Amino acid sequence: MTDAQDVTYGSYLKIDELLSLQQCRSIDAETGEPEHEETLFIVIHQVYELWFKQILHELDEMVRHFNADEPFRGGHQLKRVLKILKTLVGQIDILETMTPLEFAEFRSFLASASGFQSAQFREVESMLGAKDRVLPEWFEQNPREHANLLRRFEEPTLWDSFVRMLDRLGWSIPDEVLGRDVTLPIESSEQVQQALIRIYHEDPSLSVLCEALTDFDEGIQEWRDRHVMMVQRTIGTKPGTGGSDGATYLRSTLFRPVFPDLWAIRAAF
Repeated sequence: MTDAQDVTYGSYLKIDELLSLQQCRSIDAETGEPEHEETLFIVIHQVYELWFKQILHELDEMVRHFNADEPFRGGHQLKRVLKILKTLVGQIDILETMTPLEFAEFRSFLASASGFQSAQFREVESMLGAKDRVLPEWFEQNPREHANLLRRFEEPTLWDSFVRMLDRLGWSIPDEVLGRDVTLPIESSEQVQQALIRIYHEDPSLSVLCEALTDFDEGIQEWRDRHVMMVQRTIGTKPGTGGSDGATYLRSTLFRPVFPDLWAIRAAF
């Protein structure tokens, strides 16, 4: 066991190991060194993966609070995730300092690697109900990723946990919503919308949580919109690495709300 006095900033955070993980693949033909811009590209995406890990950590805790009928404790995690989403969007500004020419100088060295293959972001999507966008078997080559995605695919979504909590708190959610097949995309429900409208009129505290979930949905959409614009700015209409359709695929994910019932009720007030 390590003595507490031996723990330093570097040893606690594993700084040596962390800084060894930015391993460039490109080679500049003139200098023989890696292309300058590749380090930024690696750092940005590694940081994204760390934030995805934290988002999953917070969403799992939020679900535990919802399952324990503690909506406002879950709202604390939601507030933190909203701040992380703002940070994710802000990082795109940094990535956009790289010109298309600078990206092209090392892009071929990425080979088949693609952000499309981010298993953690696929976990986030699955938790939010977008289970029609990913199949766990796509990640069978990595047992850890495959097991995590399969578990997320079979688990209730964040929205399922939320509406089940509302029902236990007395807001009368219909049985077909409570017992739906959680591996299918979330569909809107007029009965759920009526319950939400009542919440807005009768429970101001709980309506604040509903608004925070709407903020979360909007934050996800903002991230997707900024992401597709960054990709289009960087590679235009070219296919993405890894065989994806690049910006074309990303545009297909826009304007698909995570929580459709929270948007459907806007005209009811």
